[in-house]
Amino acid sequence: MEFEVVAEAFEELEAVSARTQMTMVLVELFKKTPPELVDKVVYLLMGKLWPDWKGLPELGVGEKLLIKAVSLAVHRSEREVEDLYKKLGDLGLAAERLKSMQAQRTSLLAFMGGGGEEKLTLEKVYETLSRVAMATGEGSRDLKLKLLAGLIADATPREAKYIVRFVEGRLRLGVGDATIMDALAAVYAGSAGFRPLVERAYNLRADLGEIARILASRGIEELKGIKPEVGVPIRPMLAERLNNPVEILKKVGGHAIVEYKYDGERGQIHKKGDTVIIFSRRLENITHMYPDVQEYARSRIKAEEAIVEGEIVAVNPETGELRPFQELMHRRRKHDIHVAMKEYPVHVRLFDILYVDGEDYTVKPLPERRRRLSEIVDESDEFRLAEHIETEDPDELEKFFLQAISEGAEGVVVKATHSQAVYQAGSRGWLWIKYKRDYKSEMIDTVDLVVVGAFYGRGRRGGTYGALIMAAYDPDADMFRTVCKVGSGFTDEDLAKLPEMFKDLVVPHKHPRVDSKMQADVWFVPSKVAEIIGAEITLSPLHTCCTDSVKPGAGLSIRFPRFIQWRPDKAPEDATTAHELLEMYRRQLRKIEEKPA
Repeated sequence: MEFEVVAEAFEELEAVSARTQMTMVLVELFKKTPPELVDKVVYLLMGKLWPDWKGLPELGVGEKLLIKAVSLAVHRSEREVEDLYKKLGDLGLAAERLKSMQAQRTSLLAFMGGGGEEKLTLEKVYETLSRVAMATGEGSRDLKLKLLAGLIADATPREAKYIVRFVEGRLRLGVGDATIMDALAAVYAGSAGFRPLVERAYNLRADLGEIARILASRGIEELKGIKPEVGVPIRPMLAERLNNPVEILKKVGGHAIVEYKYDGERGQIHKKGDTVIIFSRRLENITHMYPDVQEYARSRIKAEEAIVEGEIVAVNPETGELRPFQELMHRRRKHDIHVAMKEYPVHVRLFDILYVDGEDYTVKPLPERRRRLSEIVDESDEFRLAEHIETEDPDELEKFFLQAISEGAEGVVVKATHSQAVYQAGSRGWLWIKYKRDYKSEMIDTVDLVVVGAFYGRGRRGGTYGALIMAAYDPDADMFRTVCKVGSGFTDEDLAKLPEMFKDLVVPHKHPRVDSKMQADVWFVPSKVAEIIGAEITLSPLHTCCTDSVKPGAGLSIRFPRFIQWRPDKAPEDATTAHELLEMYRRQLRKIEEKPA
């Protein structure tokens, strides 16, 4: 497959912003893609070579090395390349411009793999970039340089632009997973109506490239039989939120299992024999952080193969009391992890089982999953099932909620127990409902929002960003809709780090998945999630979250927002949704109406 076909599609995607238009471009691209190569096309669309959870190396190419590669490929000095890059603000565009101006290729570039008349293929691009990523150790820098220079030398100007952007991590096509799945269903299943089956398979095996390859080569029927696989993370089930015990029980069908909601890190634990792998809620492989959890699982899970879920919580080594989530961040250091284990010990509180010894438990109702979980776990203080009760009494639910708070938990999660209460991988719904401490009054509750833009700072904040535009996730449209502009709560150190933190996420215009009436000084790819607190949720003509849902022309905004902390454990799609904010606003109104005059 010629890589020019892919590059042309990238250029078309860059020129459109409507999801329907993007889907049409992808449909045409997939129609031109051989089934055995569709996984590689999907990965490139996602801006990666393979799923993040596989833990394989990234490209590891810095800006200076990439400039040098472009310089060698186009027969220009590094200074010329750098000057044009600064002028255009995009190294990909600079490479395209220089390739267009290039008269001929030199024998040096022929030595590096260029100079031929054959057109560049997708296979060659993917294989070369994979070799660049895998190059490690002594001499790896020179090898990366040689491979990249040869690839750019062989490329057309347009191909060079997108190769360079891909290597930089600045592809910025604005295509979300949902749009890719729509196109895959339309091409390989015959209708976008089969998207739920594609999504179900993707949720059970978080590798969209693999799912695309199975679909393209073996058809939609093959996807119907997809089961969880140990070592491949399952996209986690998510919860809605409410703050009234009566409403909560009504939503879940009257009877519920109620569990503590711990302030920890959600862990999906995969066990096969003595091998244990742990994935975060973002599907990041975090096994290196928790050698102790590995040992707990190895010795306490009485099954050959199993996938279980639980909350990893920091505890006081002297009292056993729960510590806040932030304490777990000390575990992220790569070195001296055994020192961190002693200083910040953890316990695991399990709440679900997804797979055991060949059987898919995601399709079974919660009571059956809980029974099986209790059967295969040999409980200890460090590794046991989450505190829970079964109830249909709102007063008992409230009492258990207060007990959870008093013991250091965030609140409780109320879970439906009826026959349809299956594990909805990758979905947020009313089968699980969060009831947290902060929901007891107006906007004491924090929300998790995504940074989509920024404004330059002035005065003491000169040289950094003075405020960030925050957005909620709208899962129906696969968009991020603005909620507030936050500039409070940051320390001077926080502010100083912002430009570097967001350097690789800057885009020249508003991202296609962002809905904003505000005009930022700088736009970002939706990626970073922050925990935000505010005084109240109010109506605003300036923000786009839930526009027209309460009043024509008005969206929802947070009054007096303040930054609390970054949430590196959350993907942008895990952020607080527009639906949740609307429900919080309505509860706030009901409280005001219920207050005595």
